[in-house]
Amino acid sequence: MNEPRPLTLETPAEHPFAEFVRILGKGKRGARGLTREEARSAMTLLLEGKVEDAQLGAFLMLLRHKEESAEELAGFTEALRTHLQAPAIAADLDWPTYAGKKRHLPWYLLSAKCLASNGVRILMHGGGAHTAGRMYTEQLLGLLQIPLCRDWAAVDNALDQHQLAFFPLQDWAPQLQRMIDLRNTLGLRSPIHSLARVLNPLGARCGLQSIFHPGYQAVHREASRLLGDHAVVIKGDGGEIEVNPDVISHLYGTTAGEAWDEEWPALSERRHVKPPSLQPEHLLAFWRGEVEDSYADKAVIATMALAMRGLGQDREQAFETACSYWSGRNRSI
Repeated sequence: MNEPRPLTLETPAEHPFAEFVRILGKGKRGARGLTREEARSAMTLLLEGKVEDAQLGAFLMLLRHKEESAEELAGFTEALRTHLQAPAIAADLDWPTYAGKKRHLPWYLLSAKCLASNGVRILMHGGGAHTAGRMYTEQLLGLLQIPLCRDWAAVDNALDQHQLAFFPLQDWAPQLQRMIDLRNTLGLRSPIHSLARVLNPLGARCGLQSIFHPGYQAVHREASRLLGDHAVVIKGDGGEIEVNPDVISHLYGTTAGEAWDEEWPALSERRHVKPPSLQPEHLLAFWRGEVEDSYADKAVIATMALAMRGLGQDREQAFETACSYWSGRNRSI
């Protein structure tokens, strides 16, 4: 027979992270969002591994239920950037890729490759194949010859050699990857899926972001504005940074602390029929010019134009540049 536990005769000290769970979860009337400073402090404790698993799960789901604010995203990002202390590596575009595609192939990867072949330095990063039924960037790196980098030195080299690098989140922010991996334990995506899009770890000239759920685009734009970043946020196809040519695209931008908006018309008069299945080899065939694909053609060029818009060109210039880059691409891959 087990010995009974001794009685607790002294009140234990409260865990330092408990206050942040309490702020979010103190009932309908008492709960509130975190201030930017509180968010920064909470994320610092998370990154330093000073949080219990039960606290982590509660914190993430309370945030998810409330929906994260721009102030919280900005505070979390500040904590990550301070903790990360990334080296000074020049990048033109920060390109987070965390959603995966399920209706169409990831045409944005061809956009990124074509831009990189024209000297645009792009850091891509992602959080792994976390949701069934989707196709992720990580699964296509070998096929499309996109450099997989496992440390900052490799990123630096890949950007110098190829102007394109993919760096898995697990290698530069394993604490955040662990939170993303809780998706199948908790049954819901956590706010870390949103946060990863704001991080821009190298301080690239422009951060591209795709947020699928309506209303969140303006929140992300405001978080980047608070951070002083230059960013363009869209509702990309499937949640990835890919312009859907079948619908109107709204650009939520922030530059030098000022928010701006721009609306791009649909590029197709009628919606394209989605393919019956996603065949990765079709990406290669389209790049090589072996097949025609109206949706792909419009999506690839418009996504490149989005990137060039983020790098300072107006819409007309951006599309001209994108068309020139695409027509002049080296078709061998």
